Amino acid sequence: MEVTNRYVVIKHNIDGAPLESDFELRTEALSLWIEPGKYDVIVKNLYLSVDPYQLNRMKSPGCFQQDMNFAGAINPGQKINGDGIGRVVASGSPEFKEGDLVSWYCMSWGEYSIIKMSPSKMEGAKLRKIEMMEFPLSYHVALLSLSGITAYAGFFEVCKPKKGEKLFVSGASGSVGSLVGQYAKLFGCYVVGCAGSQRKVDLLKEKLGFDEAFNYKEETDLKSALKRYFPDGIDIYFDNVGGEMLEAAIENMNPFGRVAVCGAISEYTDKGRRAAPNMVNVVYKRITIQGFLAADHYKKVYKDFLSTTLEHLYGGRLHVLEDISHGVESLPSAFAGLFRGDNVGKKMVELLADD
Repeated sequence: MEVTNRYVVIKHNIDGAPLESDFELRTEALSLWIEPGKYDVIVKNLYLSVDPYQLNRMKSPGCFQQDMNFAGAINPGQKINGDGIGRVVASGSPEFKEGDLVSWYCMSWGEYSIIKMSPSKMEGAKLRKIEMMEFPLSYHVALLSLSGITAYAGFFEVCKPKKGEKLFVSGASGSVGSLVGQYAKLFGCYVVGCAGSQRKVDLLKEKLGFDEAFNYKEETDLKSALKRYFPDGIDIYFDNVGGEMLEAAIENMNPFGRVAVCGAISEYTDKGRRAAPNMVNVVYKRITIQGFLAADHYKKVYKDFLSTTLEHLYGGRLHVLEDISHGVESLPSAFAGLFRGDNVGKKMVELLADD
């Protein structure tokens, strides 16, 4: 059987803010037949994750693209991949059968994904069946996948919180920030977040339970703004944006404060924009600044992450924010919108309804 597969590629490397015109929608004929002796799995994609870090893979080649295999460069014309879920439509692997719902961190930005597997070394080693069907499928792209694990590991493993400590989280209405704030509140911290609109600020306080939140676009002096919200200083800063916000947070940190650097979206689109925190403060306040990736902590925290998250979900204490576009053709605009601040919560694309 042969199907038509539509997929998205970049036309050229993207070194500034992405535009819809930087992408191209292509079409190919795809056979759903697996050659005997092959262990490949073909998946019909149902939901695809859209994440800011992908832009770093689309830039002109840089050293960071060589450091992590899942953050490798995406070349013009090459299929883009990322986190997603789908349904198996053909399988040469004894581990997966037609009809299985699966998730993987390397789904193609298209209507189908081909996952290369072999009995000795499986590219699809991270391919896993979705067993928990009591939640919406989309949860397996966000809360129960990399966004949730990143938030949980970053807060508990990197920030090492103590009850009663004061946490500031930037990008607080995004996929990770919104969860960090909730984990922190449920743990017993005082939580302040920032976002880019009054609608998002209201959401943080009224739905997610943040103690305070503010619109950073309305602040002319970020250092003074943080001093206003943290008169006794910040113990933990969960950084999703970098730039001037990181500088302002460092200025207001308490001695032995911890900074978990999850992302730096404000710096992704501007080569000349780089955070320059006061390093004298870092030294004399003995502040720890640590970058991290979910993959660093996956094996260690996954069991606790799942147990804690499910407990809060069943108890109605954890709220999921999702921002869903529809159809493979919407991938370029969904991605570009991340850098305009269009999304609220986890951005993803739902493909055609599962047959």
